[in-house]
Amino acid sequence: MARIAVIGAGMGAMAAAARLAVAGHRVAVYERSSTYGGALGGFARDGFSFDTGPGLLQLPAVYRDLFIKTGKQPLEDAVGLTQVEPAVRHVFADGTAVDLPNARRGGIADALDAALGQGSGAHWSAFMNRAREAWDRTRRPLLEEPLWPNWRILADREPYPAVVRRRMLRKDVTATTLSEVATLELGGDPRLVALLEQYALTSGLDPRTAPASAAVLPYMEQTFGAWAVRGGMRELARAVYERCLQRKVAFEFDAPVTRIVEKDGRAAGVELAGGRVEEADFVVAGVAPGVLEALLPGRALRGEDDVPPPSALPSRLTVFLALRGARPGDTPHRTVVHTADRDAELASLFGGGTAVTERPTVTVLCPDDASVVPDPDHEAVTVVVTVARGARVTDADVERVVDAAGQAVPGLRDRLLWHEVRTPSDVAEATGADGGSVPAPALAAAAGRLLHPSNSTLVPGLFAVGGWSHPGGGLPHAGMSGALAAGLIVEGADFRGSQ
Repeated sequence: MARIAVIGAGMGAMAAAARLAVAGHRVAVYERSSTYGGALGGFARDGFSFDTGPGLLQLPAVYRDLFIKTGKQPLEDAVGLTQVEPAVRHVFADGTAVDLPNARRGGIADALDAALGQGSGAHWSAFMNRAREAWDRTRRPLLEEPLWPNWRILADREPYPAVVRRRMLRKDVTATTLSEVATLELGGDPRLVALLEQYALTSGLDPRTAPASAAVLPYMEQTFGAWAVRGGMRELARAVYERCLQRKVAFEFDAPVTRIVEKDGRAAGVELAGGRVEEADFVVAGVAPGVLEALLPGRALRGEDDVPPPSALPSRLTVFLALRGARPGDTPHRTVVHTADRDAELASLFGGGTAVTERPTVTVLCPDDASVVPDPDHEAVTVVVTVARGARVTDADVERVVDAAGQAVPGLRDRLLWHEVRTPSDVAEATGADGGSVPAPALAAAAGRLLHPSNSTLVPGLFAVGGWSHPGGGLPHAGMSGALAAGLIVEGADFRGSQ
């Protein structure tokens, strides 16, 4: 039985802790804040409850597997998991709206034909078939296996089978970025282009530079579905935390780690604020880039040939709205209201500035959940916007975001009781990520820019877990990183990935 110190109580760290504990190890988690969940936090006021992190779950099989492997109680007995229907409503710049059904590819094609015109569904379906090929080629190495030592194979090979377009008097053209896929392969409809590019934008990626392999992002959602948790996604964090407690994982909150202790060249424990040292045979760190390096100053954690941490990824601006009046019965759980000027939005987001774009794309979450409101005569709405890391958010920015959300929530201004704002600086304070950056999921191609550092490090006994390590950001990916880090400790160099 090994002693294992886990730094941080984020979702990836807790997933690793539970798996390690059930393997017979003695696990202690040290969290600098007063609670668990990391980015999967919550905000409550006057009987209203909101998620500060993701509002929907993709690939619930990741957490089903965690619960199967760590105890008798299945995930569905620990949380109320519901597949939302429709999966999403898109409101485009021209006022056109389309409701996309959840995990029904044929139904999505029919909805697009009805809303955008005949042939739209066929274009999208053909694209999704190619996205499936990219998914099949990358699923295991990107999500289920430790990062390959020869990771450059993933970096140099584009798994998306782009269509070759012949142009008169010009060379044949193929799509290498997601924007090029949207332009060349979706029939020229700007609404289909906006639909596809939004998946990159939501993940904090620039569709103009994101590789064509980013096609796996819509494929994941439209194939495996989008799921809500009763009481909010924070309840998923609670369930994982309680599973850890059942497996005798010890938690210490308000316990910032100031140093990783080394002995004979390997990680040998952690030092807490105040100087207390907790010895360990392994250390698992679920922290942001820069934080881990600061815990072992002067020590190389990655080799020259390793994947460097992604840099300068955007953050999120989140606005919580408390509304009077019952939630209308035909309201979708999620609505995406698209900007009228995507070029300006992308220039603002990825041009190096810190201002919030004049008219951003907003995602509006309106859960049909009586447990997040004080009574049936009120509604809790969350509005999420991708913004530049370190963005300086003004009152005028918030007002524009609320106005945009009004396209998804009729009468919003008249119903508004109060609002609360969570800015990139709040994200930075909660996660330790510079500028409040939010990690994106790992993607193949793009010269490895969107891969994440491996879960193992150059320091024996030290492992990385969570969104800033392989396989990157997102709730499913956090759970996968926990499985990978635990597997590397339990099985050592022979570990080849989850089954």
